[in-house]
Amino acid sequence: MGKIIKAAVIQARAEKDKEYMVNKHIDLIRKAGEQGVQVVCLQELFHGPYFPAEQDPKWYDYAETIPGPTVETMQKLAAEYKMVIIVPIYEKTIQGVYYNSAAVIDADGSLLGTYRKNHIPQLPGFNEKYYFKPGNLGYKVFDTAYCKIGVYICYDRHFPEGARILGLNGAEIVFNPSATIEGISKYLWELEQPAHAVANGYFIGAINRVGIEEPWKTGKFYGCSYFCDPRGQILNKGSEDEDDIVIADLDLGLILEVRNLWQFFRDRRPETYGEMVELLP
Repeated sequence: MGKIIKAAVIQARAEKDKEYMVNKHIDLIRKAGEQGVQVVCLQELFHGPYFPAEQDPKWYDYAETIPGPTVETMQKLAAEYKMVIIVPIYEKTIQGVYYNSAAVIDADGSLLGTYRKNHIPQLPGFNEKYYFKPGNLGYKVFDTAYCKIGVYICYDRHFPEGARILGLNGAEIVFNPSATIEGISKYLWELEQPAHAVANGYFIGAINRVGIEEPWKTGKFYGCSYFCDPRGQILNKGSEDEDDIVIADLDLGLILEVRNLWQFFRDRRPETYGEMVELLP
């Protein structure tokens, strides 16, 4: 047995405005802190509804800088509970330039950095190219007080390349804050990410919001947030319908055990993969 990390992911129904949603999550984070959670991640765009269901410039007003009011609030909370907090947020850099991002805050309240979603979908009910530029910060791993953390946001999970880079960069836990509805991709929810965990030898915390959001009613966000281990086994899973704090004790010693067995990093052949990035469709 190695170092044990008590980690949590929080799923929640989107209700009312930004202030309400931030306060709602503060309460949930406090409940996690009271249970001894050391690392917590919130859902994609946690501070409001999944507004890319429509195209409307009014939602640009939800964007904030990092650091900014919401992240600074979370920094104080992180320091209070000595908790690492991953805060997915609609990020504004300059007026008119926006990203789907996640701020990573260390257990002392310091801001370690930002991940910006790299793969941006444009599908019915998921009009993300209208709101977000593709990420430009790569696949960073953040060395927190407790462990090394990577972030991969929602649609990113369909792409194995970045998941592999996070592993090569030393990630021990990768969090995937998401907003995904029932339909064609639901069967992938517990298929792709456990596969990434196995292929790269790390833990994954997958988060999805819950409920049918007004006024769009594009589909049901089905929750089922979970943790899986480097063997691809589901450790704990949340409700399909309710706000939930999903907690798991993650034994980081399992990473070395699995990597010593499955030598995927030793046996990979990057010199043979060039055409993967050179070929265009």
